[in-house]
Amino acid sequence: VAITLEAGVSLGAMPVYRFGTEEQKQEWLPELASGKALGAFGLTEAGGGSDAGATKTTARLDDGHWLINGSKQFITNSGTDITKLVTVTAVTGENNGKKEISSILVPVPTPGFTAEPAYNKVGWNASDTHPLSFDDVRVPQENLLGEQGRGYANFLRILDEGRIAIAALSVGAAQGCVDESVKYSREREAFGRAIGTNQAIAFKIARMETRAHVARAAYYDAAALMLSGKPFKKQAAIAKLVASEAAMDNARDATQIFGGYGFMNEYPVARHYRDSKILEIGEGTTEVQLML
Repeated sequence: VAITLEAGVSLGAMPVYRFGTEEQKQEWLPELASGKALGAFGLTEAGGGSDAGATKTTARLDDGHWLINGSKQFITNSGTDITKLVTVTAVTGENNGKKEISSILVPVPTPGFTAEPAYNKVGWNASDTHPLSFDDVRVPQENLLGEQGRGYANFLRILDEGRIAIAALSVGAAQGCVDESVKYSREREAFGRAIGTNQAIAFKIARMETRAHVARAAYYDAAALMLSGKPFKKQAAIAKLVASEAAMDNARDATQIFGGYGFMNEYPVARHYRDSKILEIGEGTTEVQLML
């Protein structure tokens, strides 16, 4: 549920809010901001997401319309009953020998646009995620979002804000693992006493709490800078890196504390274990954060 909201706001509505014309804002933002509709952002392709140069989806002008062809992968909120908009990045030309990437608004439904069957994922099973195909999709020329050739650069600005949101999700997951582990360690007994009295378990929980605390501090720091209008690109990357790793590490430790029960789907730590890994991948991998 959290990623549906985060992606709907950060990737669906925010690009229109930041870079849209007044007409585009009036057309799309009321429903997107109210939650009556969802938007998606189609950037990632089979051959690359972080690598803009690998973009193969194309858009060319044809009689006052953009003609879009290509495909996208792993696109959140792209196939729900209330999905009304997909912003797609596409190659619209060349500039100094490099691909010119632009963002174009594609209303849903539009002839030629298809949300393929949803992925069968390890985790985030409540999140709507599809591959997308564009087969001679025609949209008006005025559906260009922002300046032509600035699509990828503009998306990176949106991604900085999104990384703070992913850090927030990660902090919640990390703290959830702590809370579940503390509760279980007080209730579960072995050798005649609660397992939480065992120093090995107590120290593991202490490290989990430390990770959650540090991740929360990093997330608050980045968010405070963003809200005050100060540069926050580096802090957003730090928050995303620290928090997503904290979520994954805490999920692993929580599963260990729960023992065999941690591997059973009816226990919440199993869900944390499944759901946390994607936090180190989505909206910029761990490796990308280390480069910012």
